[in-house]
Amino acid sequence: MSTYLLVHGAWHSGESWQRVVPLLTMAGHRVLAPSLTGHGDRAHLLSPDVGLDTHVEDIVRLITDEDLTDVVLVGHSYAGLVISSVANQVPDRIAHLVHVDAMIPAHGENAIDVVPMTRLLIDQAARTGTPWRIPPLPEMPSAGLFGVTDPADLAWLRTLLSDESVLCFEQPARLDNPAAARIARTYIRCTLGAPPGVRPLPEVQPNGTPAQVWELPTGHDCMITMPVELSELLLKLA
Repeated sequence: MSTYLLVHGAWHSGESWQRVVPLLTMAGHRVLAPSLTGHGDRAHLLSPDVGLDTHVEDIVRLITDEDLTDVVLVGHSYAGLVISSVANQVPDRIAHLVHVDAMIPAHGENAIDVVPMTRLLIDQAARTGTPWRIPPLPEMPSAGLFGVTDPADLAWLRTLLSDESVLCFEQPARLDNPAAARIARTYIRCTLGAPPGVRPLPEVQPNGTPAQVWELPTGHDCMITMPVELSELLLKLA
């Protein structure tokens, strides 16, 4: 039995993994999909002080409180920053890092460094009455909402979304623990509708081995649009 810890991206909640959790569980694994501070059942905790460090602490505390070991730590989108920094703090508890269409930072980089268009969202927020909070991205005519286009799925997804604190995108990832570099990593790329300016996936893992890159022919929120296929890929790592 493996332990999968699924971390949602910006604006989402732990409920976004709802279609993946039972598939991993039915395969005999333990699965946790918490909502980060400021999201889901913790949306009321959103404040200007909630940042990347807050979310890293959320996951580190869960891992230590539950005494989790050999964790397959999965991060979607913004949570690539979260899981990278978590691994930096508790590398001995992480068996594998999985970046699902996720940000892949270097030490000291933040979301703006990894996805420059994030700066536009911060600038837009600065012109509002609540400059510290960024609303979810709008629906696009062809790409839908985070790559979700099915009307029923869209209606459900809208119920999961909430604002993000600017600080989440401004705080840097901390990746200065050499032990974390030894953790194996897998990168899952969604091939439809990638935002402009996203850097290429690394060809080599920090541990020096060739990068393991898998692709899904879908939009950004693959846990909603292709949960079976995503789960099958994750189960290869058990």
